[in-house]
Amino acid sequence: MAVFIGRHINRIDKKGRISVPKPFRSVIKDQSFKGIYVYPSLKTAALEACDEDFINRVATSIDDLDLFSDEQDDLAAIVLEIAQALPFDTEGRVILPKDFLDYAGITADAAFVGRGTRFQIWEPGTYETHRAHAVDRARSRGATLKLRPKGDDD
Repeated sequence: MAVFIGRHINRIDKKGRISVPKPFRSVIKDQSFKGIYVYPSLKTAALEACDEDFINRVATSIDDLDLFSDEQDDLAAIVLEIAQALPFDTEGRVILPKDFLDYAGITADAAFVGRGTRFQIWEPGTYETHRAHAVDRARSRGATLKLRPKGDDD
């Protein structure tokens, strides 16, 4: 399974287009929708982005919640209703909606940050501050990771 990894900073051009990093596009290349799904993060001033498989997993997970529950209604409203399907142009660029750019404080450059099965899009300075805090929190907790046994994909 290919995953989104690494950090890439790209510039928004005069027409409002931004290139999705080639390593990220290569993860998406085999899906039927040639583009990305983007929605504002619930936790940070960033955008969440993913491929078709991941957004379908999100939708299915929301459907698994109790029908008509506040939790199901809230998550559908703040993820699925707001999410945008952004198709790639012939050069692998997308146009991020203005309200999304405003939400994340993105003006000229954007940092694409891999998160495994999804990625985030940040204003670069905001991302660096967030990353520094994450490193400090992980160090202060003595964060560790128990690896899944080889072959446990899910």
